[in-house]
Amino acid sequence: MDARPDAAARMGYAGPMASPRTLTGKTLTAGILGWPVGHSRSPRLHGYWLERHGIDGAYIPLPVRPERFAGAIRALADLGFRGANVTIPHKETALAACDLLEEGARRIGAVNTLVFHEDGRIEGWNTDGWGFLESIREGVPEWRAEAGPAVVLGAGGGARAVAHALLLAGCPRLTLVNRSPARAEALAAELSAHGYRVEVAAAPPLEGAALLVNTTSQGMQGQPPLTLDLAPLPASAVVADIVYVPLETPLLAAARARGLAAVDGLGMLLHQGRRGFQAWFGTMPAVDAELRAFVASDIPRTAA
Repeated sequence: MDARPDAAARMGYAGPMASPRTLTGKTLTAGILGWPVGHSRSPRLHGYWLERHGIDGAYIPLPVRPERFAGAIRALADLGFRGANVTIPHKETALAACDLLEEGARRIGAVNTLVFHEDGRIEGWNTDGWGFLESIREGVPEWRAEAGPAVVLGAGGGARAVAHALLLAGCPRLTLVNRSPARAEALAAELSAHGYRVEVAAAPPLEGAALLVNTTSQGMQGQPPLTLDLAPLPASAVVADIVYVPLETPLLAAARARGLAAVDGLGMLLHQGRRGFQAWFGTMPAVDAELRAFVASDIPRTAA
């Protein structure tokens, strides 16, 4: 009798899994750097992939104070770690600490993935935008960035990653809407300098928009809901929210009520981790229904 399901269940995993892992002297290690870091679901995500693929690896939460960040990543590289994810508040600090930068990270101005090379150099990537696009393509396979203009709510780190990814993928026009117009205008000027068509508006111009994306914290558990009249959106429009707690934000519920395609923020979280996992552990993992169900099992469906 195959004992793997029982072993996997004891470890908190569901579905078909490899045999339980035992760490060895050859274990490949990576982790996530943040302060705090206990809320991160990345250990759950990467632990699932390691178990599924039977990889001799470990992915560890690494709480690091901001003032110790630069020294910590150098120490991790010296200790043989393969790399790490980076979350709040270290994403911008990580940019300055890298020896090499992927062009996306350079343009966005933040790093969420570190790869430690054997020669000691640290390379920084930003996979948030890539993860966002993969999530949209998974949720709405017929969607194309060049299909029409996009409206992005917010002008912070999430907005930067999403906007860069959309424009690079062929979005013909992008409008930023933010409570602080100055911040949106600064981001628009930066994006426009690369030859993209980017505008700033006081209210979302939804008529004719092909995509609406919320990158703000509104709608997140414990935050005020984001309420918009979605009536001006075309029937073919896609509405996305990078918030994933809860999975169904008021914005997404409103979109579904109008029959619009809606994409939650969990997919972005899952997809953004794939490239780092491949770099550290040598396998490009998949995002499927089983993984989504496992990671979502402790996320509320709707706001309390």
